[in-house]
Amino acid sequence: MAPETPTAPSSAPAAAPTAGTSTGTSTGIGIDIGGSGIKGAPVDLTTGEFSAERVRIPTPQPSTPDAVSRVVKDIVEQIGQQLPDGGAGLPVGITFPAVIQHGVARTAANVDKGWVDFDVATLMQAVTGHPVHVVNDADAAGVAEARYGAAKGVKGVVVLATLGTGIGTAVMLDGVLLPNTELGHLEVDGHDAETRASDAARERDDLSWSHWAKRLSKYFQSLEALLWPDLIVVGGGVSKKSEKFLPELKLRTPIVPAQLLNSAGIVGAAALASERFR
Repeated sequence: MAPETPTAPSSAPAAAPTAGTSTGTSTGIGIDIGGSGIKGAPVDLTTGEFSAERVRIPTPQPSTPDAVSRVVKDIVEQIGQQLPDGGAGLPVGITFPAVIQHGVARTAANVDKGWVDFDVATLMQAVTGHPVHVVNDADAAGVAEARYGAAKGVKGVVVLATLGTGIGTAVMLDGVLLPNTELGHLEVDGHDAETRASDAARERDDLSWSHWAKRLSKYFQSLEALLWPDLIVVGGGVSKKSEKFLPELKLRTPIVPAQLLNSAGIVGAAALASERFR
């Protein structure tokens, strides 16, 4: 059986900076770029909740930098219409399905390969007219869980693993992100871990929950051996069914389902952008 959820310490981890201080507001803007849809919303950075309706526009095909940036501009403008002063000057956080180094995409998953080695941050800042911070999508979700969700107040090493088409990961120490960890590609039993332990692999191989849990246990045991985390958080759509597989995992580390689910990318990106430009 998986260990019980740890009790969060009475004091928060290395505190997340107070968001939004540079503009005198606790509101941020988050945009989540995915292979099928681009979503955005204003975020109350005190609570981690959307402060107005989410906007979603299908990802253009082909998803070139020019086409995607036009959609992002449109979404930011729609969000601005819901905010005082049109949201002028608010930092915009943007998730992107890629390794992101200093605003530059080094890979491209589920988007046009023209993004590889492209300066995403500079383009998005130019088209939106806002300060922009770009972050890997799993990293944004991890930060959201650390600030507002399942890992809030947990000190030490926290690992988020999103189980979907692949396995995305985020690693944080006392709430501080170590970006671009890509631990879904660990080799386990001679295989790239996400080819055997992702939710897509479960569906592809028609695995029972118990059989899939055995594969997940091996994967998470590899993470334990490398990182000795204090908490593992499981995200992705399948985390809604966590009761079917989390109790089957054989781990020494407490493991819990994510809480923010589909809002995590937007919320985490908004928080990071506000911290970046505070």
